[in-house]
Amino acid sequence: MIGFRASALHTKLRREIWQMRGQVLAIALVIGGGVAVCLMSLVNYSSLQATRAQYYQDHQFADGFVSLKRAPRHVLQRVAQIPGVTRHSGRVEGTAKLEVAGFTDPVSARLVSLPDAGQPEVNRLFLRQGRLPDPARSDEIVVIGSFAEAHGLMPGDGLVAIINGRRQPLRIVGIAESPEFVYVIPPGGMLPDYQRYGVLWLAQEALAAAMDMRGAFNSLVLRVDPAFAVAGVVDALDRELDRYGGTGAFGREDQFSHRFLNDELNQLKTMATVFPLIFMSVAMFLLNVVISRLISTQRDIIAVLKAFGYSNRQIGWHYSQLVMLIALIGLLIGVASGIWLGNGLGELYMEYYRFPALLFRVNVWWVAVLALITFAVALLAGWRAIRQAAMLPPAEAMQPEGPARFRISRIERLLSGVRLSQPSRMIVRQLSRRPGRTLMSVLGIAMATAIVLVGNFQFDSVSLMVHTQFARIQQQDLAVTLTDPASDAVLFGLVRQPGIRYGEGRRTVAVRLVNGHRQWRTALTGIPLDARLQHVVDADLNNVSLPPDGVLLTDFLARELAITTGDLLRVDVLEGDRRTLVIPVAGITSEYLGVGAYMTRQALNRVLGEGPVINQALLNVDAAQAGTIYRELRETPGVMAINIRQAMLDSFYETLARTFLTFTFFNSLLGGIIAFGVIYNTVRISLAEKGRELASLRVLGYSHPEVAHILLGELAILLLLGIPAGWAIGNGLALLIVTAMQTELYRVPLTITAQTLAFSATVVFVSALASGAIAWWRLRGLDLVAVLKTRE
Repeated sequence: MIGFRASALHTKLRREIWQMRGQVLAIALVIGGGVAVCLMSLVNYSSLQATRAQYYQDHQFADGFVSLKRAPRHVLQRVAQIPGVTRHSGRVEGTAKLEVAGFTDPVSARLVSLPDAGQPEVNRLFLRQGRLPDPARSDEIVVIGSFAEAHGLMPGDGLVAIINGRRQPLRIVGIAESPEFVYVIPPGGMLPDYQRYGVLWLAQEALAAAMDMRGAFNSLVLRVDPAFAVAGVVDALDRELDRYGGTGAFGREDQFSHRFLNDELNQLKTMATVFPLIFMSVAMFLLNVVISRLISTQRDIIAVLKAFGYSNRQIGWHYSQLVMLIALIGLLIGVASGIWLGNGLGELYMEYYRFPALLFRVNVWWVAVLALITFAVALLAGWRAIRQAAMLPPAEAMQPEGPARFRISRIERLLSGVRLSQPSRMIVRQLSRRPGRTLMSVLGIAMATAIVLVGNFQFDSVSLMVHTQFARIQQQDLAVTLTDPASDAVLFGLVRQPGIRYGEGRRTVAVRLVNGHRQWRTALTGIPLDARLQHVVDADLNNVSLPPDGVLLTDFLARELAITTGDLLRVDVLEGDRRTLVIPVAGITSEYLGVGAYMTRQALNRVLGEGPVINQALLNVDAAQAGTIYRELRETPGVMAINIRQAMLDSFYETLARTFLTFTFFNSLLGGIIAFGVIYNTVRISLAEKGRELASLRVLGYSHPEVAHILLGELAILLLLGIPAGWAIGNGLALLIVTAMQTELYRVPLTITAQTLAFSATVVFVSALASGAIAWWRLRGLDLVAVLKTRE
């Protein structure tokens, strides 16, 4: 008998799943959306993390770095004797201006030497095409892949380089990647610009001859034994090379490419934590609402089952199976979608980071843990309704649910002076007499609205970030970086060139900022007191006047150093005589991209003990003469790099924003799916709850449009209440996200435009229209004969 009962319940379960297939699929999509976001994020983060670790290991990425003026190569023997050093490579580095056929904008490159033996011991190259330069040839080069791809260059193509003031034709023999240059940013720039800046590798003797560095080196990278602390080895290296003009040795954590890449992956980790947490929480809340109302519509069925002898435990297990089966369908959808989306997003990130190959990994334990969480939370979400179903006495279940208290509600009193049609009065009574159910429906719609808003608001934030940095703060057309500091006469000479309308000079110096045990390597920038082309702004984006003395720090940097206005800051200068300064913090500024420290140029020149010198020039130019200006600057001695503001903006959208917003697009898409699932279930359950009453009204003479008005009018009011509440909830969730996503590279501001609010409302409204259309069609199929029969 027990087996027969179990079989009967299983048959009932299969039939109900099929009969409710639309609702089941909608609920499963809600669960699947949360699981997909979670798995997509975890798979993406772990795959990129594993790919980077493998890349670093296979290609011997350095643990320590140092640049210096010039040191004889025999010094490398003493470096090898520093305890903890396992491998080292002394190199020659330099810069060059390039001429690329068919490209008129200014192009510059970083030059790095390769040993005669081939691959260096540290920072080995990954050759995509071709070979390494022949040590006997001074004109052969290997080009970094991002630059080659941006210009369509292949082995055998040629370039012209201006190295140390001398023109030299070069021939590409290979295209490669390096763990040292995953993230390639030009001097004075903030973002990659693959068309205008690249990395070239030349044979050791060829580059040494071009840079007048025969028998010497000016760059050193090394690997450290894991048993030794990198900081101790770096300090010993710094002491050893200080006499040769060392600019301060540093570990991997301060290496430019690694630090920015680390920030990117940490932000991806945050997104892999915060977004799924929000999605899963919302999905499970909605599941609770839907399952509770679904089970409440089956009171009469529960009564019949109990009358036939089914125990409370069997009834409870039956509905638990229903919940778990729906959760299983959602889990399968979510796992399949999450893996597929994670792989697609990983391939997109590969285009950005340019690792040799993506190590795509799906940890089985993650899927198992996600399954446990999904089932546990689904049961928890439906526990109250399942328990009520199991404990419901048969005699009570045989009766319809007790009617609401029939008295005039406060809302009806407020609307007493308003002439409402009878169907409209029914809507008001239905909503006001069951406030708990109404509140849950409103919260469901609000959560659906919030999830769409959270998936989409970052478009607004990125737009504000870009506008602030490239229109509000930086207003120059060109930023010209000089090879060495020079007097103001250089600026005057640039401004006199035809087509240059205005210019002002800046002084930047590499520094280590220290406050107690906290420190940060960055650039200290001296800005003219009356600067017009670069502004410093506060948190409200108002201009901040530069103080005559003292330093201004960006808010992110101030937090990292745990310092505030009025405190004294130690500044270790990493250039020239490497003096140590103590400067008061005069104020805190705000920037969304990068970090910085600012003084007046006059004050910086003074504390450095130098005259009125600059090493950067900001220029406004006539766009019609830009090509001529670029050619003149390329031929100007002492110019190391030229950054074009519009090019930086384009680069941002092509790289950082592309990957960042693609992740956001996936979240927005999944949010839309969840929203539809919520709205559809709200309408279907409402129809199931009111089916008998609506059919009765049809028997009493109400037309199909009048009956539909009662059902859909209620939905319209729920939308009007739920959407604004969803905006408020979404704003809070967005604040949580941007707070968790602060990195050195960029800080996403919280801004939500009217267009984003309208978009989230539109997604919910369209979902409601589609669901309403289905409900309209189902209302035509109401069984009018069944309501004429008694149910007792």
